[in-house]
Amino acid sequence: MDDQTRIELEAAAFRALRDHLMVKRPDVQNIDMMNLAGFCRNCLSRWYQEAANERGIAMTKDEAREIYYGMPYDDWRAQNQTEASPEKQAEFKDAFARNVGKP
Repeated sequence: MDDQTRIELEAAAFRALRDHLMVKRPDVQNIDMMNLAGFCRNCLSRWYQEAANERGIAMTKDEAREIYYGMPYDDWRAQNQTEASPEKQAEFKDAFARNVGKP
């Protein structure tokens, strides 16, 4: 497989994952994804931002989130996320530290 085809397939897989999380399963909470899988939608938007920055494209965290979520993050969060229990929040702190680093 040539590099261009591989890149296109990887991009298609990313778009399918984004569609699945944003359209088909917006009910899945970011905190549950992070606690279980070690990443969430915010991680995907951060990785997008980091890839842009590595290529010399200036992009803030908020800009990357708006691109990923298709709207300002706070709007999406208000529409789709629920308040996490204290237990889930404690588990998140551990998951975040293990997978991302210090908050």
